[in-house]
Amino acid sequence: QVQLVESGGGLVQAGGSLRLSCAASRSIAEIYYMGWYRQAPGKQRELVATITSTSTTNYADSAKGRFTISRDGAKNTMYLQMNSLKPEDTAVYYCNAFLVGRHYWGQGTQVTVSS
Repeated sequence: QVQLVESGGGLVQAGGSLRLSCAASRSIAEIYYMGWYRQAPGKQRELVATITSTSTTNYADSAKGRFTISRDGAKNTMYLQMNSLKPEDTAVYYCNAFLVGRHYWGQGTQVTVSS
C-alpha cells in the first residue's frame, strides 16, 4: 500500500521549466517501479517516464532529451524535471507506482504551457 501526492504543476511559458514532485507514504526503495503519466483533455492517459529501484529509466519519445525522471530515497520522493516545455505538454500529470501486483495513482497536478 502506498499513497502518492503530486505537486509542482502550474502555468509556464513555452521554453520554460517545471519540476514535479511525487511524495510517497513509504520508502520508495521498496517500490520497484514508479513513473509519470499525463492526460490531456480528450486524450488517453499516456506514459511520460519511468524509473526502477535500480535507477533504470525509460522515456516516451516526446519527453526524451527534455525531461529527466529521478528519485530521492531520503525524501521518499520522485521527481520529473521538465525543460524546454511545449504547449503540447499541457496535461494533468499523474504519479504512478506498481506495488504488490497493482498500480497506485496520485491525484494529479495540472501543467499548462502557454504558446
